[in-house]
Amino acid sequence: MFDVLGLDAFEEAAYRRLLTLPSAAAETLAATTHTDVAAIREALKSLEEKGLVARSTATPNHYVAAPPDVALGSLIVQRQDDIGRAQLEIMRLAEQYRTEAAARSHIDVVDVVRGRQAIAQRFAQLQRSAKAEVRALLKPAEAVVSAEENADEDIALDRGVRYRVVVDRAAFADPRFVDRAADSLRLGETIRVTSEVPLRMVIADHSLALLPLLTGAGQRESGALLIHPSGLLDALIALFELIWAQSNEILPSPTGITELAAQDIDETDARILGLLLAGITDQAIGSQLGKSLRTVQRRIGSLMERTGAVTRFQLGHEAARRGWTAG
Repeated sequence: MFDVLGLDAFEEAAYRRLLTLPSAAAETLAATTHTDVAAIREALKSLEEKGLVARSTATPNHYVAAPPDVALGSLIVQRQDDIGRAQLEIMRLAEQYRTEAAARSHIDVVDVVRGRQAIAQRFAQLQRSAKAEVRALLKPAEAVVSAEENADEDIALDRGVRYRVVVDRAAFADPRFVDRAADSLRLGETIRVTSEVPLRMVIADHSLALLPLLTGAGQRESGALLIHPSGLLDALIALFELIWAQSNEILPSPTGITELAAQDIDETDARILGLLLAGITDQAIGSQLGKSLRTVQRRIGSLMERTGAVTRFQLGHEAARRGWTAG
């Protein structure tokens, strides 16, 4: 637990054992923890340097544990200071990077990443750096990082990063993929499916895109393109949004997942949508349906969020594509 404070498991075990004793010699701790005396002495020496134990004034060859709130609290403050200095250095390096990036040539906007391990590291860094959104296109081919290994996605979702993913329909032929998709939906990911995804791609905010380029046959060697802010990145984002707008939403169901059904809105939403598309104002819609203006606007907002529409015109397009009618 205290490895984040610089203690290894052996040192932590020795400190915890010493906390239960008024004082103890290295030999006593070795006997009670079934550990070599020399190893205990090394651990006590390290703990003493970190301020977690001290020599007993009554018995010099005995050690006493320092109060946890004082000793461990001091280590926490030290780590916080270290993190603060690291953050300042990151800001300095980021500013240096931005300055250098401004001078990049048209060739420099693309970095070539070689090897599966290097690609996996870049994939993790991309997700960790995302502040608002990660967008991805997935094909059924084997990924450099499997869904089970991608712990960074769960962490990013927990800190509020939105995930929008479009999946090639062929991927759902694998029952394991269906189960993973259902798990991702429960975690808050938004998934859509289309007949064919043209390429595999991950985009973090408007900052970076990663395009894995697996070589096929055995896929023993692999590479990827890392795209920095540029017209090329803008084009990839536009490509994603085009594919996203033309794809069908996937929803969780008791049996796993289901593709969005044609009439998957309730009667009230259908009537609101019909009146809205007829050009009726929100206030007039509320009057006709006996709903407050706030309720009407909330339901329209919910429909827009559900379809990913930014404008009401886009909502009308999405409603027509999905077969939603006024009933």
